[in-house]
Amino acid sequence: MTDKQSSQQSTDNVQFVALSPEMYKSQNNADEEIDLLEIWAVIWRGKWIIIAVTAIFAIASVFYALSLANIYKSEALLAPANEEQQGGIAGLAGQFGGLASLAGVNLDGGKADKTSLAIEVLKSRAFFAKFVDKHDILPDLMAAIDWELTSNTLIYNHEIYLPERAEWTREVKPPKNPKPSMQEAKKEFDKLFSIDQNKESGMIVISIEHVSPMVAKNWVDWLVEDINLVMKVREKEEAQRSIDYLHAQIAETNIVEQKTLLYQLIEEQAKILMFAEVRDEYVFKTIDPAIVPEMKFKPQRALIVMLAVLLAGILSVLVVLIRYFSIR
Repeated sequence: MTDKQSSQQSTDNVQFVALSPEMYKSQNNADEEIDLLEIWAVIWRGKWIIIAVTAIFAIASVFYALSLANIYKSEALLAPANEEQQGGIAGLAGQFGGLASLAGVNLDGGKADKTSLAIEVLKSRAFFAKFVDKHDILPDLMAAIDWELTSNTLIYNHEIYLPERAEWTREVKPPKNPKPSMQEAKKEFDKLFSIDQNKESGMIVISIEHVSPMVAKNWVDWLVEDINLVMKVREKEEAQRSIDYLHAQIAETNIVEQKTLLYQLIEEQAKILMFAEVRDEYVFKTIDPAIVPEMKFKPQRALIVMLAVLLAGILSVLVVLIRYFSIR
């Protein structure tokens, strides 16, 4: 037998098998199944590590959640109270707009949104500083850490403040002082205070969160009372200055039309003074007043524990898998 014949015979004995796409897919599925089984086997072998880590996290989260003080939230629903005061000035603007320009008086200024202005005043540092001084809330804001239900008393952090001696004891580095500054207090207050306005209805919700439900309720009441008072005083002072100015302008002009306009303006400013004198709720009307909340607002302790357990389970599984494949 020649070499050529021997080679031909060997070729005839070889069988070539072509793998179809279905066979490739079946092979890939088998590999994936093997990989998943391997991963599950690794997790099962490391189950005691996973259980131990998850249990530690669960116990730690329970202690952490129980250590958190209850936070109570009190809120009040308010409505703008200044709509009826804007009609007179708006009418004058249409009736005497030209004469007002000759007299140097801007009637459009009477259309200012007092509600938006009052909200911005509530958020301002100047209003907050006066609020702190008037009601002496700094210890309750910066040092209160818990509330005793049976005696309705606040518990203070003695490393920050000693209520028996009304003394600030916290240790800080310059430029800070033991007694917190208004900037520090304002930053802390903004975490507890919120004001939201519904753009469609115009209703405003003012809320305070605190460890004491009584303190939360009192602060909301004081905020509403103080902002109405501040805006009332501002309007009275501005109206009185306007009246004095208009009287001076009347004494200097002989034009009947201008005098008519100026007297009309004085009448409108007198209405503002009247509203300010007879109405305590000058800017905000209380629709639903603040109450002492009976139920805590936060923390959600069950959710804290559940998230901690979930996180521990995920982390422990990752640790087991990384440890296995790194030494494989």
